[in-house]
Amino acid sequence: MADLIIKKRHAIKKSQLAALMTKLTENIGEDAALYNAPMIEIAETASKFNIYIIDKKPLIMEKDDWAFPTLRGAVSRPFSGRRIVVDMGAIPYMINGADVMRPGIVSVTDDVKAGQPALAVDESHDKPLAVVLPLYDAKDIIALEKGKAAKNLHYIGDELWNLEI
Repeated sequence: MADLIIKKRHAIKKSQLAALMTKLTENIGEDAALYNAPMIEIAETASKFNIYIIDKKPLIMEKDDWAFPTLRGAVSRPFSGRRIVVDMGAIPYMINGADVMRPGIVSVTDDVKAGQPALAVDESHDKPLAVVLPLYDAKDIIALEKGKAAKNLHYIGDELWNLEI
């Protein structure tokens, strides 16, 4: 896997910050305040996401119509909600980039929506394993008996996780 390299980075304008915080609030609610900072930078990379740097760490990722904390952001500034809890057997697959399959899901919070990012966490410690894009709403994921429930976007050990600033 190629390393992710920052080509340029610069501070975002107040209008961009307001738009980013609006998107973040839509996804994680009032916990978006955890990610507010006097200076937020945007990093220009070859990534499929816009990456925002807070306190020299890539803490927010953005794509088109959503913004969500990266795994580093979820670990350093924990927030509640938007969780898909997976069993311990799914962990080795998740940290290698596998998608979330229904048999490995223990529970899903009610705020999980199709097409909006969520965190995949382990059942024992509630530790973030991946940022995923659910294919179904929470009630539909629970109703599934088998098959893919969410696409893995960003996981422990990928190029965004290993990004050095």
